[in-house]
Amino acid sequence: MEKLVICERCGGNACLEQEINPNYKTWWDYGCGFVTNSYMTEDSEFYKEQMSKLPELYKDLSFKDKEGKVWLPSIINVPKKGMIYAYGNNKDNWKWAAVLAVKVTEEEKTKYPIPGKKGEYYEWRMDPSKTKYFEEKDYLEALDYIDVINPE
Repeated sequence: MEKLVICERCGGNACLEQEINPNYKTWWDYGCGFVTNSYMTEDSEFYKEQMSKLPELYKDLSFKDKEGKVWLPSIINVPKKGMIYAYGNNKDNWKWAAVLAVKVTEEEKTKYPIPGKKGEYYEWRMDPSKTKYFEEKDYLEALDYIDVINPE
């Protein structure tokens, strides 16, 4: 079951709450771009594992809500569309980076082998020259830039 709720981080009304089962929910706010879930509390093993792998910027941007859930910037990677991630030096100097995917040409395919699959290559790659930056509150525009808002 899913519904729109008020975001505990930014207070916006574009937060998608999904109940996976009675013990587990996820939240993804389309306004600020931050996500959390039922397991993202500072005392959980899931949280500790995530924090051990995340870049410093993501740790710096983390936010604990009144219920104790920790919110982090989302990372989107849609192979044929593009990707979105938080980019910057610290919580006072960052933006959303949105990068478009482009088709890998026949001439360049050997540069993009699929690990563990000899003779197979990726068909799409992220093109850094097609990166656009968006302010925190413009997350929806970043989603629109990589064309993931409209269903195919």
